[in-house]
Amino acid sequence: MQQYLDLVEDALATGTYKPNRTGVDTIASFSQHYTIDLSAGFPLLTTKKLDGFRWNSLIHEVLWYLSGEEHVRNLSEETGIWDAWADENGTLDTAYGRFWRRYPVPADSGQLPGESWPDDNNPWITVEAESVEGDDGGDDQGVRRTFDQIQYVLDGLREDPHSRRYVVNAWHPANAAVSTLPPCHYTFVLNVQGGKLHCQLMQRSGDIALGIPFNIAAYSLLANAIAQRTEFELGEFGHTIVDAHVYCGQGDRGEWYAENLPALQRRLADVDRAADYADVKVWVESEAPAEPPDEEGYDHVPGLLEQLTREPNARPEIDIANKPLDELTFEDVTLRGYDPEPGIEFAVAE
Repeated sequence: MQQYLDLVEDALATGTYKPNRTGVDTIASFSQHYTIDLSAGFPLLTTKKLDGFRWNSLIHEVLWYLSGEEHVRNLSEETGIWDAWADENGTLDTAYGRFWRRYPVPADSGQLPGESWPDDNNPWITVEAESVEGDDGGDDQGVRRTFDQIQYVLDGLREDPHSRRYVVNAWHPANAAVSTLPPCHYTFVLNVQGGKLHCQLMQRSGDIALGIPFNIAAYSLLANAIAQRTEFELGEFGHTIVDAHVYCGQGDRGEWYAENLPALQRRLADVDRAADYADVKVWVESEAPAEPPDEEGYDHVPGLLEQLTREPNARPEIDIANKPLDELTFEDVTLRGYDPEPGIEFAVAE
């Protein structure tokens, strides 16, 4: 998929050195955007291997989002992808699907004058009982009202496909202010043009080596599933990443890029063909300080330069069982014709 390789090259060629909260430094670029034609095949990266347990993990994660769960106990049985950010009870203080399926609606007492909110009879509102601490220290029964954004979008696309309001939001400002890890891919929009369903994803922060290939595949899978259930042809996947970054190592290895990024970018500017990226990789690995044994893989630059030497293979296809979205299981999604290049290992910066 050439759009991904263009993203890698542009971020490395134009980015700036930027430390961050993880302690693993980055080369970061501002506001990257591209579109992918979903009708031309499923955009699972082929310049490195993403099938096997990686693909399995992706499917389980998307189904977990659609379940609306805020805990990882069921997900952890299949993949530990979110375990590092869950508390001791397995609960996430921010969970994408929890807001997709149960976005909080303020109680009557919390609504400002003049605001409009759906009442309890609205088809996308759920009223749930919850225990709240009373004035006497005991538990009283309260109610919580939530809004199902996914069902709203499904119903709306069937009834009014020309609407421009099909926005699904995983970002709650007050929650994000105190969350361990607020949503990176925080909102997506579904839009019909010429009988085709398009999906636009907005992302505040994107790990180019590890996260972005998963984000592309996850939301393309979601677009496929929604188009199938609303009887639209597939259109494009649009992706905007505000802080698109490449992790470049910790300590001396990361700091090396602070001084040597201009030299790296001069070498990238001189590249004439894909094979030349191998020479740039050799230069980095010969000049940069070695990563300590317990910090290997946090510098993603060499692995991404290796990918830039590879030509994308033909895209695979996916089949999704024709059943309601909420009833989909792992076995209902099948990947066909996937022919990737060998895998490349990258460490996760947490």
